[in-house]
Amino acid sequence: MKSYLFLPLAFLKFWFFEAPRGIYKFFASLNHAFFQVFALPLFIKTFFKPLKNEYRQGLVGFSRAMGIFIKSLIIIADLIILIPLLLIEIVVFIGFIMLPVMTILMLFL
Repeated sequence: MKSYLFLPLAFLKFWFFEAPRGIYKFFASLNHAFFQVFALPLFIKTFFKPLKNEYRQGLVGFSRAMGIFIKSLIIIADLIILIPLLLIEIVVFIGFIMLPVMTILMLFL
């Protein structure tokens, strides 16, 4: 019978501490996989290097310029995909936290 008295506390502990930690770990893993698949950090790290490491006489400048141009397009495309992903993650996380609060508020309004 005593365990039923602690059920609301167990729910609050789960909903506001354990589940957000799990959601955060899931989203961190998702973001890590995103960066591995789309190689955004690699493109930023090698931004000023030639695209195919072409260092022949007379082609270094062109190779660097072409690398910067292509990598700029790829980085922009990656950011166009990353920003909505991050916004969706934030909305889901805040929505999950606010769900019990909004439910209680709807009951009393």
